[in-house]
Amino acid sequence: MARTALYAGSFDPLTNGHLDVVGRAVRISDRLVLAIGLHPGKAPLFTADERLAMLEEICAPVGRAAGCEIQCITFADLVVDVARRLGAAMLVRGLRDSADFDYEMQMAGMNGAMAPDIQTVFLPASPAVRPITATLVRQIASMGGDVSSFVPAPVAKKLAQKFKRN
Repeated sequence: MARTALYAGSFDPLTNGHLDVVGRAVRISDRLVLAIGLHPGKAPLFTADERLAMLEEICAPVGRAAGCEIQCITFADLVVDVARRLGAAMLVRGLRDSADFDYEMQMAGMNGAMAPDIQTVFLPASPAVRPITATLVRQIASMGGDVSSFVPAPVAKKLAQKFKRN
C-alpha cells in the first residue's frame, strides 16, 4: 500500500525552506501531494496557477530522484478533508523554531481531533533554511533585494519580474 503524505501551505512563493521539507518528505512517502491553500481573505502575490506551475517545475524532479510521486493541487476546504479525499495518512509540517512548534502543535491537535486516523509528521528545517519565510522573501524582493539565496532560481526570476521597477 502506497504511503501518501499531504504538505499544505500557501507557497507564496515557494522558498528553499519549503523545498527542504519536500526533500525530507519524499523520503518518507511514496506519494507527496503539495496542496496550495486558497483563502478568500488573503491576497497572494502569485496566482494559484503560477504557484502550481512553480511547485511542479521545482518539486517534481525532487520526487523523481527519490522515487516518490509528486502531485500539486489547490484546495479551499479543511486540510483533513483534502487528506481524506486523497487517501493521505499523514500531514507533513515543517518546523523552523519554537514559534512554529507552538502553532503547529495546536494545528496538529485540532486536525487530530477531527481526523484521528491522519497523523501529523513534523520535519525539522535544516539550519541553513530556518530563518527563511515567504513573507520575508516577498518583502525583500519588493524592496529590490537579492533573494537568490532564499528561493530556487526560477522563483527568484519570477519575483524579479513581479517587482520590476520602471
